[in-house]
Amino acid sequence: MTSDATSSRPHRAARLEYAFDSWLAAFLQHRGWTARVEAYVGYGAPGWVRVLGRVVLAGPGVRDDDLPGAGAHSTGGSARPVTALRGWRSFAVVPLPFARVHAVVDGTRRELVADRAGFVDSVISSGLTPGWHDVELVTFGGRKATVPVVVIGPDARFGVVSDIDDTVMITRLPRPFIAAWNTFVRNDTAREPVPGMADFYRRAFGAHGDVPVMYVSTGAWNAAPAIGRFLLRHRYPTGPLLLTDWGPTNSGWFRSGAEHKRAALRRLLTELPGIRWVLVGDDGQRDPQIYAEVVQEHPERVLAVAIRQLSGTEQVLAHGAPAPATGTASAKARTRGADVPLLQGADGAALLREWTAHGVGLE
Repeated sequence: MTSDATSSRPHRAARLEYAFDSWLAAFLQHRGWTARVEAYVGYGAPGWVRVLGRVVLAGPGVRDDDLPGAGAHSTGGSARPVTALRGWRSFAVVPLPFARVHAVVDGTRRELVADRAGFVDSVISSGLTPGWHDVELVTFGGRKATVPVVVIGPDARFGVVSDIDDTVMITRLPRPFIAAWNTFVRNDTAREPVPGMADFYRRAFGAHGDVPVMYVSTGAWNAAPAIGRFLLRHRYPTGPLLLTDWGPTNSGWFRSGAEHKRAALRRLLTELPGIRWVLVGDDGQRDPQIYAEVVQEHPERVLAVAIRQLSGTEQVLAHGAPAPATGTASAKARTRGADVPLLQGADGAALLREWTAHGVGLE
């Protein structure tokens, strides 16, 4: 769902993917499969909302609650417990390229068009008041899905951007075998939370009901249901997931996870100009470097940076060496140099102590 690089002609891999998806969609529709919508949590501000979802095909006997994406809305304000699934089922979908759907926002109907992978990502005008609301996405065949959106009020002054992998959830990514096991085989109830992190979030941010929490990750949108259920189960704050789409882009075979995070952060800074952000991540990949770039570009927009420090074993699993990746130390120095508090600790309890010691507050 991230934007592809501008190109007059898509990369060959993207063209092949689209050709296959289009052929498969036509074949399955001929056999009676119908378009359905998988709902993702969106967000907005007075005057507009960003609506997120995916249009997929499912067989005649498949209920909407049985779709692999069912439960991706679990981080929404009206979240309901959903049945846990093994991870591989969340990838067993057939996208419907360039599908047309209607969005019903505050009683007004608008037509939206999905991208070539079936994703809907549209900003539309609305008169919704601050707080949680339900938007309906309706396929041209009449199938409906409820999409939760949170409208962030004009009085909100602070927000949180949180990484997911190895920040709130121990995933041991990107070691191939463990990653594949966690994603495709293990039941999502077996995923491990980072000790104390949910308590840190609740105690640092939970007392302020108007603080938006955005979960920005390089994980695939297919994993949204499992992530949503995990966050709900371990009592993390509710909030949108801003994930990405694995696979070919207009310019290459795979998307850049780092570029996805940079783009998501810059978009939030632009869309929500009155908010100062707490940026939470870990030092197993490139969070310190990406956050340092944001701090240098917009120091007045960052309240604090909180980095979970991985153990030597976790570092090896994350990138193959027992120490943080090259450039991490200099990135942390740049953050400190911009006079932005840098909080570091091995778990949520340590970060909470740092939060208190640095005198960081949302008042």
